[in-house]
Amino acid sequence: MDWKNARPVLAAGVVFVAGIGLSWLLLTGKSAPEPQDVPEQAAPMVDVVTVDPVPLALSVSTQGTVQPQREIDLVSRVSGRIDTVAPDFAAGSFFREGSLLVGIEDVDYQLMIARMESQVAAARQRVAEEEGRALQAKREWRDLGNTQANALFLREPQLASAQAAVRAAEAELAAAQLDLDRTRITAPFDGRISEKFVDAGQYVVPGARLARVYATESMEVRLPLTDRQVALIDLPLHFRAGDTAAVLPEVQLRATFGGREWTWQGRIVRTDASIDAQTRVVYAVAEVTAPFAPGPGGDRPPLVPGLFVHATIEGRSLPAVAGLPRSALRSDDTVMVVDARQQVAAKPVAVLQSESGQIWVQGLSRGDRVIVREPTATIAGMRVEVNEVARVAGAGR
Repeated sequence: MDWKNARPVLAAGVVFVAGIGLSWLLLTGKSAPEPQDVPEQAAPMVDVVTVDPVPLALSVSTQGTVQPQREIDLVSRVSGRIDTVAPDFAAGSFFREGSLLVGIEDVDYQLMIARMESQVAAARQRVAEEEGRALQAKREWRDLGNTQANALFLREPQLASAQAAVRAAEAELAAAQLDLDRTRITAPFDGRISEKFVDAGQYVVPGARLARVYATESMEVRLPLTDRQVALIDLPLHFRAGDTAAVLPEVQLRATFGGREWTWQGRIVRTDASIDAQTRVVYAVAEVTAPFAPGPGGDRPPLVPGLFVHATIEGRSLPAVAGLPRSALRSDDTVMVVDARQQVAAKPVAVLQSESGQIWVQGLSRGDRVIVREPTATIAGMRVEVNEVARVAGAGR
């Protein structure tokens, strides 16, 4: 055996044996671990509010656009040339009920009345003649000594025909008088002209639009409400025939005009006949009477159609309502409460309203301690230390 070739093999064997020996010494020579007490982790500190739910009426905020309660097109029912218009027959002008707005030339209708009066007179003359002939026929038949007379001989059909002709002539005269009256188009109510379509000298035909007008006695605003908002208001949803004592929710309308904010008071008088199929909202209709009144200060602008307004609707009283900071609500509509053992538990709530960092809920009991701020995520059953930051007695609005 060549000693030079065997030396590397022997060296590798020595290193291998030495490594095994060293590993055995490390494993067997290590002292056994001693048991140690695990330090108890301090309970996290959370901020809580103690609630005391009370009955509360929550108002609802929404918005809409003012529109007239009554708006119509004035239409001509006769033809002719316009020869008269009111001095203020223009868009934006006001008018009183019964005032003349447009006059149509009436010469042809005056002539028609004269013809119809002539026909009435002629028909009445014929009736008088037939009555005389019928009387003469009765006398002649009586002189003959016969008790049964022929109706034709007594001229009864002729007299009935003459009387019917009188009624027809009188009806035509009334129709001619009605057409004459229709040449004067008057205002059906107190209102305002929004658009005019004709002027003096223009020829119009039956059905021609003369002007678009609306009544100024009241205005309406259609206000969209979500399902959650509907639950807060006592809306007039049901048929109330003859129920004049029904209490309708009050609504305050606000709008900015001329750099200032103005308010009007109204009431919710009805709802739309159906739910909007696109948005799934209910439209409540608010009515404001005397919308053109100047208000207490005498300088309030009128509530005109097209004005965009913000509305606050009076809500109905709800039991056991509590107000909390928005941070207390979790994504699954629960809040975390701390029980008497200082342990955390989840409690479901019904969210009534949420706005401006505040929520109003039902489902809490008096004395519940609700977590409003937590340093880390808390889970049900966790023990915590509490820092009471407030006591909430209901929810002020």
